[in-house]
Amino acid sequence: MREFTVAPRVDPYPGSMADIVAEIATTTPQFVMFRRRVGGTWTDVTAREFATEVDTLARGLRAHGVRTGDRVALMARTRYEWTLCDFAIWAAGAVTVPVYETSSAEQVAWILGDSEAVAAVVETAQHAGLVKQVSDRLPELRHTWVMDDGLEPIAEAGQSLPGDELTRARAGVDRESAATIIYTSGTTGRPKGCVLTHGNFADNSRSGGAILSELLEGSNASTLLFLPLAHIFARYIQTLCVTTRTTMGHLEDPTKLVETLPEFTPTFLLAVPRVFEKVYNAAEAKAESEGKGNIFRRAAGVAIDHSRAQDTGGPGPLLRLQHAVFDRLVYRKLRARLGGHVAFAISGGGPLGERLGHFFRGVGVTILEGYGLTETTAPATVNTPDRVKIGTVGKPLPGVGIRIAEDGEVLIKGVNVLREYYRNPDATAAAIQDGWFHSGDIGDLDEEGFLRITGRKKEIIVTSNGKNVVPSILEDRMRAHAVISQCLVAGDNRPFITALVTLDAEMLPAWLANRNLPAMTVAEAAHHPAVRAAVQEAVDDANTLVSRAESVRKFEILEVDFTEQGGHLTPSMKLRRSYVLGQFGSEVDRMYAG
Repeated sequence: MREFTVAPRVDPYPGSMADIVAEIATTTPQFVMFRRRVGGTWTDVTAREFATEVDTLARGLRAHGVRTGDRVALMARTRYEWTLCDFAIWAAGAVTVPVYETSSAEQVAWILGDSEAVAAVVETAQHAGLVKQVSDRLPELRHTWVMDDGLEPIAEAGQSLPGDELTRARAGVDRESAATIIYTSGTTGRPKGCVLTHGNFADNSRSGGAILSELLEGSNASTLLFLPLAHIFARYIQTLCVTTRTTMGHLEDPTKLVETLPEFTPTFLLAVPRVFEKVYNAAEAKAESEGKGNIFRRAAGVAIDHSRAQDTGGPGPLLRLQHAVFDRLVYRKLRARLGGHVAFAISGGGPLGERLGHFFRGVGVTILEGYGLTETTAPATVNTPDRVKIGTVGKPLPGVGIRIAEDGEVLIKGVNVLREYYRNPDATAAAIQDGWFHSGDIGDLDEEGFLRITGRKKEIIVTSNGKNVVPSILEDRMRAHAVISQCLVAGDNRPFITALVTLDAEMLPAWLANRNLPAMTVAEAAHHPAVRAAVQEAVDDANTLVSRAESVRKFEILEVDFTEQGGHLTPSMKLRRSYVLGQFGSEVDRMYAG
């Protein structure tokens, strides 16, 4: 058993996240806390302006009967109003319950019903319709407000409240009070509500600020948030930016990221690995279409070699020269696509892969890979600008300890661990034992304290020959191929390993055109020899990571993709394995026939 703990670098914050906003508005009122798009123009929102908006909305919530400790649901895309409502709910002494804007009526009913939400702020009339559809199962719900109709109906009600109303509301909230109840994705069984406190957010954000100061300090430090705020990863970055006085913007439509980045010019980004894969694949496809595919691949190889050399004494003269040439030809253009000022990016939500990590560091954008869960208020570990070990998810944050159990499970203790699962003492007792949260992930710690995640306990496949196989190792590598969208490795109680593969509809047209192949639908491409050959190459590449007994022997390309709408993926893009295997069981059986 190996254990590594990092001592706290900040004192416990005594108050709530709403108190932090009030403090910043008092000490640095002109600090540009947010930039929001208004009529196509990015407009500054100062700390004083934001605090005023928060207080006005919070007073309105109190006027509508929201009391200290009440739960208020928040269902919307990533937009300024999401953050405004979140902090207003906190300023009113209440607890925010995020709901993905893509949630079904059944999911809405479960989350609002289990959390006993007394009110809901939703983005659209359609969302309000979902809430109304299940309202007979929500006896505690008294109000539903629609962002698109404006937040004035909430705020105006607070004008008649006594001036000290918010002071009294905040007096009942401190670091031990619940700040939010975030429901897990529910890959197995009903989603559980993770109760995170104001202390979890405040202490983990201040700890993150202490070790990521190179990203967050400076008058121009900023980021553009486009991941869903209902997910803990983006939510943590929101509190991190507010706590560390870092300017933040919101992007409602992630498909407009490429065109928005040069407008906003962030200095750092956060994304999931799939976003970085898409950036790489799109750049390669563009180079192919311009007849420069070989130049791009050579440039990519030099970038990777240059990054690896930084860990082994530094690049030699020839490699430095090659890197300088490709910086002018390739790397500079790629950085410009990210806005031109991004030097660092934070990756979470899944393994990035060493090849991508080295490629991006080689082009001048260092990706700091981290690891955490909803139950750990996002990051438990992270690589830092001053110490990056690509292929790992970094060292524990200050105030956090990591232990590897005898069976390889990653255990976590510290300022970031949830208080409990809401109204579920049995799940709480099973997950937190002797103060250590049992993550369900498998990993190892090196002698310096860097953590490497190697799989998930519940997803380990045991073949009929008794071989243990970690599917994520193969799946993550295969998904990096430009033509592949999703992948699921199968083989539990079977004689060998197989894979279900889906195609990337967005990348497919360019991929076909660059190879002088006719345009075709995804369903047609699934049976085309050239596409099958490309997937075979991806399979062969992934198989180099494992032994022969763990390798993928057969694969099936599906005519449809795995989607959240289809029930194959959670809102955080995790595979619902049992559902996928149930729906495509005949395709799996066919690979083992004969």
